[in-house]
Amino acid sequence: MEFVPGPAVHRVLCADCGTPIIPNSANLCVACLRNTVDITEGIPKQSSVSFCRNCERFLSPPQSWTLARPESQELLAICLKRLKGLNKVRLTEAHFIWTEPHSKRLRVSLTIQKEVLTSTILEQIFEIEYLVQHGQCPDCTKLAAKNTWKALVQVRQKVSHKRTFLYLEQLILKHGTQKDTISVKEVRDGLDFFYSQRSHAIKMVEFLAGVVPVRSKGSEQLLSTDTHSGTANYKFTYSVEIARQLSNISPLTICTRVGNSFQLLDPATLQTCEISAHIYWRAPFVSLATVTDLVEFTILDVEPSGTVRGKWVSADAQVAMSGAFKSHGSYSDQDIIMDHESSSVSTQIFHTRTHLGAILQPGDTALGYHLSNANFNSDDFSSLPSSRIPDIILVKKTYPNRRKKNKTRNWKLRSIAKEAGEEGETGAGRGVVGRMGGRDQKKVEEDYELFLRDLEEDPELRGTVNLYAAKDTKMRDPTDGVRKKGGQYGMDVDEKDTSNATVADGDEQDAEEETDFPAVKLEELLEEFDEMTLEDSEGP
Repeated sequence: MEFVPGPAVHRVLCADCGTPIIPNSANLCVACLRNTVDITEGIPKQSSVSFCRNCERFLSPPQSWTLARPESQELLAICLKRLKGLNKVRLTEAHFIWTEPHSKRLRVSLTIQKEVLTSTILEQIFEIEYLVQHGQCPDCTKLAAKNTWKALVQVRQKVSHKRTFLYLEQLILKHGTQKDTISVKEVRDGLDFFYSQRSHAIKMVEFLAGVVPVRSKGSEQLLSTDTHSGTANYKFTYSVEIARQLSNISPLTICTRVGNSFQLLDPATLQTCEISAHIYWRAPFVSLATVTDLVEFTILDVEPSGTVRGKWVSADAQVAMSGAFKSHGSYSDQDIIMDHESSSVSTQIFHTRTHLGAILQPGDTALGYHLSNANFNSDDFSSLPSSRIPDIILVKKTYPNRRKKNKTRNWKLRSIAKEAGEEGETGAGRGVVGRMGGRDQKKVEEDYELFLRDLEEDPELRGTVNLYAAKDTKMRDPTDGVRKKGGQYGMDVDEKDTSNATVADGDEQDAEEETDFPAVKLEELLEEFDEMTLEDSEGP
């Protein structure tokens, strides 16, 4: 085959440096062309972005504030909007260059193209540095001032404990309903939520109606009016009351779940019913007994009766008061109290029917209501025939041996309150609930610990809230003989005086932990990313 040479490539010398190049309209090489023409002219190499440290939002020109994570597409779009002259060039690529979060700097690399001469397109890569300027958005400015709210939601519940609001706070965090709230204030029997717009308050009221049985009422107050334009300025207040904790069902039932309706269960027959908020508020009723009336019982024997409905299994149980059959002094037989025919209530054996036949075993401990030893000031209860009133109603299984172990929780909860200096904070309370301090502080701490125990022992309840992995948790000193509050990472344990401890007390401390304790698994925990902000880092 005959070799055919390709066409000759004609080259010329660069007009500036003399390098052989392919002919172009400028007769210049690329390096000399870049030195002669700057396509980045008119584009500033330094700029600034505004960042609100309170709500962690960036100013998106001209007036809107946007929530954006570091090195996210939203933040990159905000940075590009701050540049002038980009409309005269073609932007082909843009990305962040990593910087220290505490440096208050953002570096962006841009690749642009522009036609400089006839049929000559020049591409150039350059960096732009942004200074993060801390300021306040209009919403946070209103928050810092006084009496600038537009709408108020007053949430109340007339009960002796705060566990409903502790659970409600976690539901609000899980669904992100707190993002429009400008302030939260704790008051007697509830919380006040302040909003800058009426629509945000209405949204909160609708959310509360969807998760708890409530009734609400709205009102408005005229602040000012303009007779010439016909406009007026109002403040809106919404009062929301949460119901206190029935159809062809026994009058004596237990409440198994509270959502936007009540779910009631008859432990004897496993019959259930549901009472919506509308029906409840048509004829409100009060609970006969609450969580503070629960008594600890020891299960002596359990025999399933065969009735099964969902996760509930009916069973006949023999129970006694917790600690009724402990040995006293030495281990001699005459010192062991086992006379169930004794007239003393503490050593009496009770027979009852329970719905917890699937999880109770002989030797377990359960919480229940001791109806035969209770005195209720209720006409409805007094009118019931004695044959329909059981001696004991078991409510839930508990794990006392687990509580005796001084273990640190590997999980924690978040709170709506970010800082201790928010409105309404006068004490070192737990989150947004319990921040008023005073005489109720100890009661709130106890309610919070009981709430954490409910989350640990009820996997179904844990599924409705967000649990976060705890970091840098420390075990408490077991040698301390006083009551310690270990925060939400630790459990409150009453350290007993061991100077007069008996042999029986030693056996309790050495008791093995319950094997069926529903511990929080690692896959149920979420990771916190609050440290990924542009705030100033605190010193060690």
